[in-house]
Amino acid sequence: MPAERGLVVEDAVSGFCGAVVGFERGYDGEHVRLEDRAGRTRIFAMREAAFLIDGVPTTLTRPTVVSAPARRLTASGSVAAPVRRARTARASRIFVEGVHDAALVERIWGDDLRAEGVVVCSLDGLDNLAQVMAEFAPAPHRRAGILVDHLVADSKESRLTAGLGPHVLVCGHPFVDVWEAVKPERVGITAWPTVPRSEEWKAGVCRRLGWGSPQDGWRHIYGRVSDFRDVRVELLRSVEELIDFVTSVDTDSGR
Repeated sequence: MPAERGLVVEDAVSGFCGAVVGFERGYDGEHVRLEDRAGRTRIFAMREAAFLIDGVPTTLTRPTVVSAPARRLTASGSVAAPVRRARTARASRIFVEGVHDAALVERIWGDDLRAEGVVVCSLDGLDNLAQVMAEFAPAPHRRAGILVDHLVADSKESRLTAGLGPHVLVCGHPFVDVWEAVKPERVGITAWPTVPRSEEWKAGVCRRLGWGSPQDGWRHIYGRVSDFRDVRVELLRSVEELIDFVTSVDTDSGR
């Protein structure tokens, strides 16, 4: 069935139900963006029979013509919430590996996070994760969402994030660093260079591209990212899943 804007479908795996509001293209094919009644959006791969319509397994296809959204959107692609007083920060938190991850999340999801009262914290390196989680003490009313670079099978990252408990959700992307989650054409290159493991990745990238120091390289990248269209769908999907996880807790009852 063509995924016409406004069509309401349910993701067969997660149960997320929403209306079609847009599309993304990732390494693994086409993705559809759904918006639920609360105005939250999530991205799902348009795989065969991946959605339910009135309980019937359905394969969505991208329509030939997609109308432009009439409502004002945030940098993440979500519907902008009405202007209101800042809400008290939730007990739940999202943790990222470093300051570049935090800055990129703020640039794209900052409006959404402020509207939901979610604070993003830097771990200053994934090696500090165990200590930070021990101090944070995740609980039913205080969840921890963790965004991880290079989260692939048998990696150091996968080992460090294993077995953190039921109140912690780890989401990641396959890229070596969050820099690589930025679409290369946005920063004026055709592809991110390959850097040997023996070489520090950011410094190696900057040497190969003539960007100077890693600090200079980050300024070059950050200045060219303005919204969700500038980054890979793998990062979008992970951050939005983490936001859903930490905002789905009833902070008054602890559920």
